[in-house]
Amino acid sequence: MVRFENVGLRYGIGPEILKDVTFTLGRGSFSFLTGPSGAGKSSLLKLLFLALRPSRGLINLFGRDIASLRHAELPGLRRRIGVVFQDFKLLDHLSAYDNVALPLRAAGIRPESYRSNVKELLDWVGLIGQADMFPPVLSGGEKQRVAIARAVVAKPELLLADEPTGNVDPSLATRLLHLFQELNRFGTTVLIATHDPHLIAGGTLPVLRLEKGHLN
Repeated sequence: MVRFENVGLRYGIGPEILKDVTFTLGRGSFSFLTGPSGAGKSSLLKLLFLALRPSRGLINLFGRDIASLRHAELPGLRRRIGVVFQDFKLLDHLSAYDNVALPLRAAGIRPESYRSNVKELLDWVGLIGQADMFPPVLSGGEKQRVAIARAVVAKPELLLADEPTGNVDPSLATRLLHLFQELNRFGTTVLIATHDPHLIAGGTLPVLRLEKGHLN
């Protein structure tokens, strides 16, 4: 599903943030991306959800070489990717329900056709009782769960999460990890970026480690 070959990334004329990064993600896999702050984890995720283009190297996504993609093809490819951002990126003027429904609404889907699915997702993340509440009155953990529901409402093939447990306590972090694992069991490919050693400790899942721009 994902293939990086000798990928380098720099911003402007500055030094390379990522250097000769090579890895693959198989369809239906579950992996962690880890490393210290500033190692380049968020930059790598931005390449994966097509917010950035590499300075050099090859990125193949869903069987497509992204260097050859036309600008008009990007929205369709991005719709196959769900993203949980580190700072949530919820819209404060929309309720939890409307934030989750936003990707479907933006795609032009009629509200009556997705209403039950959105409510089911809010129930799945334990927030059906907060469906009508707005982000400013939600806790950090509640906002994170709204963000997860929004990221998966369109049933993406690839789910990327940037430090999804950075704003929650250990017990909720474990619960969120279980949510991601459940999604993976239904066939979604999952990549979680984290610098939390407790999240990946003792596990058997693949771990990609970034150190000063290099993947170890």
